[in-house]
Amino acid sequence: MPASLVAATSFAYLFLLFAIAWGADRLADRGRSVIATPYVYALSLGVFCTTWTFYGSVGRASTLGIGFLPVYLGPTLVMTLGYLVIAKILRIAKRQRSTSIADFIAARYGKSQLLGGMVAAIAVFGVTPYIALQLKAVSISFDLLAGTDPTGLGTGPHAAILGDKAFYVALLMAAFAIVFGTRSIDAAEHHQGMVAAVAFESVVKLLSFLAVGVMVVWGIHDGFGDLFERTASNPAVARLLTAEPALGDGSWITVTLLSMAAIVCLPRQFQLMVVENVRESHLRRALWLFPLYMLLINLFVLPVAVAGLMLFPAGSVDPDMFVLALPLSQGWKALALFAFVGGLSAATSMIIVETVALSTMVSNDLVIPALLRLNLLKLDRHPDLTRLLLTIRRTAILTILLMGYGYFRFAGSAYALGAIGLISFAAVAQFAPALIGGIFWSGGTRRGALSGLIAGISAWTYTLLLPSFARSGWLDPGFLSDGPGGMELLRPYALFGLQGLDPLSHALFWSMALNVGLYVAVSLFDRPSVGERVQANAFVDVFRMTERATAASSSWRGSTTVGELIALVGRFLGPQRAEQAFAGLARGGSVDLRRDRQASAELVRFGERLMAGAIGAASARVALASAVRGGEVTMPELLRMLDETSQVLEYSRQLEQKSAELERTSVALRAANEKLLELDRLKDDFLSTVTHELRTPLTSIRAFAEILHDNPDIEPDQAREFLHLIIKESERLTRLINQVLDMAKIEAGEIDWNIETVDLGEIVREATATTAQVFKDKGIALEAHIPDTVPGVRGDHDRLTQVAMNLLSNAAKFTPGGSGRVVVSVEHSGDGVKVAVSDNGPGLTPNDAEIVFDKFRQVGNTMTDKPQGTGLGLAICKRIVEHLGGRIWVESSIGHGATFAFVIPADSTISSPVTTPNGAYLPANADQ
Repeated sequence: MPASLVAATSFAYLFLLFAIAWGADRLADRGRSVIATPYVYALSLGVFCTTWTFYGSVGRASTLGIGFLPVYLGPTLVMTLGYLVIAKILRIAKRQRSTSIADFIAARYGKSQLLGGMVAAIAVFGVTPYIALQLKAVSISFDLLAGTDPTGLGTGPHAAILGDKAFYVALLMAAFAIVFGTRSIDAAEHHQGMVAAVAFESVVKLLSFLAVGVMVVWGIHDGFGDLFERTASNPAVARLLTAEPALGDGSWITVTLLSMAAIVCLPRQFQLMVVENVRESHLRRALWLFPLYMLLINLFVLPVAVAGLMLFPAGSVDPDMFVLALPLSQGWKALALFAFVGGLSAATSMIIVETVALSTMVSNDLVIPALLRLNLLKLDRHPDLTRLLLTIRRTAILTILLMGYGYFRFAGSAYALGAIGLISFAAVAQFAPALIGGIFWSGGTRRGALSGLIAGISAWTYTLLLPSFARSGWLDPGFLSDGPGGMELLRPYALFGLQGLDPLSHALFWSMALNVGLYVAVSLFDRPSVGERVQANAFVDVFRMTERATAASSSWRGSTTVGELIALVGRFLGPQRAEQAFAGLARGGSVDLRRDRQASAELVRFGERLMAGAIGAASARVALASAVRGGEVTMPELLRMLDETSQVLEYSRQLEQKSAELERTSVALRAANEKLLELDRLKDDFLSTVTHELRTPLTSIRAFAEILHDNPDIEPDQAREFLHLIIKESERLTRLINQVLDMAKIEAGEIDWNIETVDLGEIVREATATTAQVFKDKGIALEAHIPDTVPGVRGDHDRLTQVAMNLLSNAAKFTPGGSGRVVVSVEHSGDGVKVAVSDNGPGLTPNDAEIVFDKFRQVGNTMTDKPQGTGLGLAICKRIVEHLGGRIWVESSIGHGATFAFVIPADSTISSPVTTPNGAYLPANADQ
């Protein structure tokens, strides 16, 4: 394919990106943001998939099979399980107006310039290999597509610089990043055009890789079945479809851990996930969209790898370049060109975002602090420093890309793409202890974070970075095999005699052991400054503190005029933007912006936040301190403010606990009050019922007695009838009084129980015989199914008789006369004896069935069809049965009668009884 066509296509694609970014910026200027959607946000996170994914994953899969997956498994785990971590970082960054991961970490530890500068330096040197990876991939893919190097193995550093296409790619990317990423001085503002272009590139690289995968599977082969059948017939390639290569490498867990850290700690990921986030709610959608994106882009990695291994002789084509070599081998030049554009998208998106993020860190955390400390900016002489700040960032972009090219020349040719990426992953992973520890542990200190970072990055340099130079021939190879100066104990791949680990796992072990160990140890023995304590509370308790409370924790009091403060901010943001920002604040509240007025503490804090967006939190603090007279609060005042803030937080926490307790108490009181009201109603119903039930027999007794008294010559037969009625009503009265007394005694625990072994069948026979006349008088058929032999139970004979009588009387009361039918049954049930009384009466509703055993409960309309009785009969039955260790229940439905049943446990001390001819029973082993 002509090199001119490849070059023209590349420039056309880059021009398209520029047009997309330019259009997005123009729309944003009109108030129409194209990135204010969760889908664009999720697609922008696809910048994680660089040329390492597009080319390097295939190369890694060609040797490790599924061993390429941990790079994407880690981010998936973080996105699906680590929502709290990402959401907390997002909330803190917005509150602190963080411009980069260096600014974020520096702000956590007292806005330390030293710590911020160290993070920035580590990021620059740690990510340099990653940028080299992109340059190498673009250069080699260009050569392969143009036919200059059909093997894709590359010439590396042996080519002259002016003849090396990677050099020109670096310059082109530098220009592109400058145009996209340094249009505005406020790094905390959203780069609308850059994010839109990156989201578009995510779509392009996904579609191009899927297109190659589809053509490999269904174009070169007849589907997955045919591809894997051919793979199975090739033992050398078939092993890649097993877990042995991936697990045998020993780095599965290591790469997973590194990629988990990278998704948060890589400067470009922090830039897009945190700094460029428009709304926190977008994160929820990205939690599943981003893992889905990674699944799709890696869907054909293994098929492409095995297809390339089977098609090309070993060593004839670099496996990293199978994505291009396979379409070219089939004559599919258009598809190969599309795949090249996809790889170019993967490289340009990473380079643009990474260099923008790194340039911001270099400017805000390295250069600006140095200029402020050396008083080289001369703030009083320069009313507008925006041009200088933009120049610093643009210079930083060019320098960073040239450093990446330098690494590619010196060391990049000795490594596959995936290996270069993992070196960078291990470097940025050193940020994780200070970052994650800082948002969850208020005890972490600046000295602890510094000690951990220095030790961790030193171990990374010695065990990974320097060996990469040794493998490239820029250091003595004996450094790897014998250690420096022949000291084998210091061999970088077997430090202090630790052997048996692959180089990456070995480096991660030592760097993290030293990093985490020193971070925790130094922090535990260190005494943090007041500024650190204030910031620690603001970070750890970000979800509990309001934005106003976070601002109030700032340790500044202004001793400057409003005019001086606006002028100071204008030096860094530009006079016009500063005026607009303060005017917007004045419109939103009662802020006095008269230039000769003293600036309030709130206004000073607002100015500091504006400057933090341009030069970082640490540099903003220094700039403010140099301009605000007496602006820094004294140590005693800081301690007092911190104590007051802590007291307010503690008081707030106690109020929340008290409020929760009061709410629970209120709910309990409402429930108790409802219960009391219900009991009061039941009491009234009971008194009304008892009064009525007592008055009825008393009235009858009095009426018949008066007749007998006033008519001494009444007929003897009629007198006997009246006396019979008096006796009957007296018995009824006695029963009513006994029920009330029994209930009172049962609840007071004063009833006398005569517990013995009794025959429940015989008790039910007696109760049935006693109530038979009642059923006969009402015309109700009564059936009894009582076996001759019933196991004995432990109970009180009289109380169980009372239960049986109550259930039978209840059935007689509710069963209709003439057509009524009541069945009494006794049977052995499980470990006890069951008694059931069934009728064909009106039945019960589900609600009535639940409360029928409560005291004073009577089924029916109390105004129209209220039955006779006190409503205590079934309640007494329930308490008797439960006291004897049994249970009682009802089974019923409207229109189908009711069955009241209870079970009393059998007496375990006797064997099966044998009924005697007179109905008594004896144990089975008794003499008869």
